[in-house]
Amino acid sequence: MRRRGVLFALSALLTLDACGSSKPSVPEPQTPPPAPAPTPVPVEPEKPAPATAAVSPPEKLPIVVEETLTLASGATFRVPVGWTLDTSNAFLVLESPEHDIRLAVGDVHGATGADDAVMKVWQAFDPGWSRPLRVAQGRPPRKGWDERRVFSYETSPNERRVVTAIALRRAEQWTVLAMDGDQGGFERRAGQIQLVGDSLRPAGFSRESFAGKTAHELDGDAVAKIVNVVDQARIAAEVPGVAIALVQNGKVVHAGGLGVRSHGKRAPVNEHTLFMIASNTKALTTLMLAKLVDEGRFAWDTPVTKLYSKFALGTPEITKQVLVKHLLCACTGLPRQDLEWLLEFDKQTPSGVMKLLSTMQPTSKFGEVFQYSNLMAAAAGYVGGAVVFPRSELGSAYDAVMQSRVFTPLGMRETTFDFTRALATNHATPHGTDIEGRVQNAALDLDYAIEAARPAGGAWSSVHDLAKYIMVELAKGKLPDGKQHVSEANILARQAPQVEIGEDLTYGMGLFVDVQYGTPVVRHGGDLIGYHSDMFWLPEHGVGGVILTNADSGVLLRRAFIRRTLEVLFDGRPEASEDVLTAINQLKERQAKERLRVTIPPNPAEVAKLASRYSSPELGSISVQKGVKKVVFDFGEFQSAVASRMNDDGSLSFITIDPGHDGFELVMGEKAGKRALIMRDAQHEYVFTER
Repeated sequence: MRRRGVLFALSALLTLDACGSSKPSVPEPQTPPPAPAPTPVPVEPEKPAPATAAVSPPEKLPIVVEETLTLASGATFRVPVGWTLDTSNAFLVLESPEHDIRLAVGDVHGATGADDAVMKVWQAFDPGWSRPLRVAQGRPPRKGWDERRVFSYETSPNERRVVTAIALRRAEQWTVLAMDGDQGGFERRAGQIQLVGDSLRPAGFSRESFAGKTAHELDGDAVAKIVNVVDQARIAAEVPGVAIALVQNGKVVHAGGLGVRSHGKRAPVNEHTLFMIASNTKALTTLMLAKLVDEGRFAWDTPVTKLYSKFALGTPEITKQVLVKHLLCACTGLPRQDLEWLLEFDKQTPSGVMKLLSTMQPTSKFGEVFQYSNLMAAAAGYVGGAVVFPRSELGSAYDAVMQSRVFTPLGMRETTFDFTRALATNHATPHGTDIEGRVQNAALDLDYAIEAARPAGGAWSSVHDLAKYIMVELAKGKLPDGKQHVSEANILARQAPQVEIGEDLTYGMGLFVDVQYGTPVVRHGGDLIGYHSDMFWLPEHGVGGVILTNADSGVLLRRAFIRRTLEVLFDGRPEASEDVLTAINQLKERQAKERLRVTIPPNPAEVAKLASRYSSPELGSISVQKGVKKVVFDFGEFQSAVASRMNDDGSLSFITIDPGHDGFELVMGEKAGKRALIMRDAQHEYVFTER
């Protein structure tokens, strides 16, 4: 939940490594986007412009069907529909449909290294380009590239801008992808941007494929090869505890824990330890809906308003279009808008969550792009519960139908939505990283916010229980005794693509399907404060797995777990260990650099400018406690000490720093003559004014 999370996520996207991205279940207070993009000028006129496929005269061309373009070096990439291609420069320039993002792709001639190659591209846009570099980090050679280096640049919060680039080398030839644009546009168009990055490959590269291969048996030695890589990464990332389960051919071949439940204590993690599984809950919710479709309660194509008359989105037109399947497709155009329930959860209820949806406006066309919405997923569960128990309170109805249709028949006796029950038993404590980079116990306060939206991410579970769930998925709806609990047709309908993300990834109903390795990997991830997890299964091979972690740095272990399992199953290239250790070291480097930009405690002269109390109509109030050694922002539901940072544009930010409450950025400003603090997510701005 760090302020810079969106930029580093985009940088990770550009590494072309993604095993399939899963959006977090809680928002990351995010950073900057744009000013108008500068006018392009040629970099080196003596060199010919890169050749492209299907484009010839220099002009702006609308992309009406997806195309693959080829650079002079032979490198290729795909361009998304709806964008505009400008071939009038030495580099190809892609512009988003809203004209708020520009991507430059091209070969760079005569570059002395990655830094020089990237600078030549930026100077093609603006000869005086001199934006400060935040961090430049190398990545292991992958996907045909001999060298890769990712660059992120400083942007001030009020710019609302993202500026990043990646330099890729094959032999002596450098190819660069540079991106500059509006932060909201980047979130809205992330899947399409990922398509460009995923597909950028050098000439002659053959993708690794496991198609047609037979999976090896996960015997003791094979399991040890997987677990050892995860444990090595756990130690390097300072994650106190991890639980892992692996299943194959209807049997659990491994279930156990690594490390401890809580930092500084001895109680070990085991297969029964409960973790918050966050957005993995969505897959369980859609399994319940599949069961109700089997029962004839509704169809996937039933309009939601026929089942729950109070359902409404921000516009009547969109509301009428929403069918049951759309509640979990992330394809309706509704963006993430999590701050409104995350910061004001104390008195929030399931009915309140449904009402909150009616205030939200789409920011893209229906079915156009992937935009993740936790509240839409919450509505899916509550509508299902209301159909079965129409006279019950929405939360109670959902809990009851999940118990009767999922937890009890699958034998998931440990899984619960009850925080009190979970915390009274064998459970993992959440952990975060403090401002000095040390792993500490994290406050659980904000994780309680998910209770009111629990179909989207509120379950506590163990690898013992989730292994049972995965085996039912692999058995296409059959229970271990052979009984068909959910029909094969409806369990598989949840995997059918509803929207594309990047080159190889689609999202169905609460499930991602990744085909980059030639064999489908069905999965979902989960992210709450201090808890990060993933579960996956290979339908063609009868194999699946789940990993649960109890620290924010645990997010880095998820992809390594899946990748290492594939390596062991199919004799894949041994990449997982190097990739995850590199990612861990680079995360620590970024955290250290961020620490240099902030002041703790904040400068007294700047603190003196703060009002004592602020309020926002959407996000509630903030009380400012001005101490000599510590300044605290109290949001009501939680409070945190803050650091200050002077931004490059002269603005001043205050950033929450307590583990579990860290990463919220508020920028000092003025509104209608009153002192103000401005908080943003990628596509929305909230103003707290002094009271």
